[in-house]
Amino acid sequence: MELLAPVGNRSMLTAAIKAGCDAVYFGIQGMNMRAAANNFSLEELNEVVQYCHQHNVKAFCTVNVIIFEQELTKLKELLQKLKEVQIDAVICWDFAVINLCEQLNLPIHLSTQASISNSAAIITLKNKFKNIERVILARESSLDNIKNIKEKTGLEIECFVHGARCISYSGRCFMSQELFNKSANRGACLQPCRREYKVIDEENNELIMNNNFIMSAKDLCALPLLEKLQFVDCIKIEGRNRGADYVYTVVSVYRKAIEAIKENTFNQEFIDKLTAKLKTVYNKDFSTGFFVDYPYHQRADTYGSKATKQKVQLGKVSNYYPKIEVAEFKVETESFSIGDKIIFIGPTTGYVETTVEEIHTDHGNVKAAEKSTTISIKVPEKVRENDKVYLVKERTN
Repeated sequence: MELLAPVGNRSMLTAAIKAGCDAVYFGIQGMNMRAAANNFSLEELNEVVQYCHQHNVKAFCTVNVIIFEQELTKLKELLQKLKEVQIDAVICWDFAVINLCEQLNLPIHLSTQASISNSAAIITLKNKFKNIERVILARESSLDNIKNIKEKTGLEIECFVHGARCISYSGRCFMSQELFNKSANRGACLQPCRREYKVIDEENNELIMNNNFIMSAKDLCALPLLEKLQFVDCIKIEGRNRGADYVYTVVSVYRKAIEAIKENTFNQEFIDKLTAKLKTVYNKDFSTGFFVDYPYHQRADTYGSKATKQKVQLGKVSNYYPKIEVAEFKVETESFSIGDKIIFIGPTTGYVETTVEEIHTDHGNVKAAEKSTTISIKVPEKVRENDKVYLVKERTN
């Protein structure tokens, strides 16, 4: 079972690999479904793919937006570049992209945007396009359907197991385009579905509901079902718009779960422990989606994240002393104390976390670091100048 991680920038890439992913997927600026993510430029492609391959991690590129006529030349240039850098697969669904991948002999992973949810559609497409190696099924597929599709097609099957869910079928939504001229199908969704709404008729009568977040689906979390998903070839985490802390935490959890299944230690106590860890980072509460039952009324009941933890930026690393494994930085926002959790995030560092055991200043050891003071703490691995430093706190709202 391959563990596939989302990557929106270099910090996330490093964090995902540190956390134990088998593969990453990322977009190129202007040609993917996460326009808000930093994404990578064409100039960075070779370096990114080489970095992945050096760490025995596969690199998949998403080219999964609607392609317009004026973009065909740009599309061809992109795919030729992907061929040149030896990308492991292209995630796509537009037939212009699929056909060009076929011509260039690029491996194709059919995107969930294709809304494929049956074996007949897969067989038809595979007969036409031989380079289709994998299908990322529609998120509305049940466990039983996924298993049947796998048996009938023999193709690699990939499923989303964690992250945000769109209220529209397989994410093919037009609401953001209609309201704000920001197309979800071009990666620019403003997520108006996550807002609170009231249903009022023409006579001003208001419909009473259990909550007003009527289009905001809970996040997908298939962790409790992971044993039943062992027959799929790849499990995928959503989250290219999140940060390195999110990617590191979620990938680490699913890596531990996969290893526990192998070791026959995947039990309810372990699942509860891992779920609590997942709840420390961005989430809108959890649902198992369509895997078992139709998720009636599995809606969020608040706007934004329900994470149990929050991070507050303290400052940036000014020095790292490798011989004594100490990082120095100026506390710019608020104080912290011995016993607090600190994390470091940077493009080369990725993600590093530590619990503060000692705090040093020019005047000696202290129990708390006050705002505007320059301090140093021990860290478990190398961090770098200008890495961002965060304090992790209990969420208060």
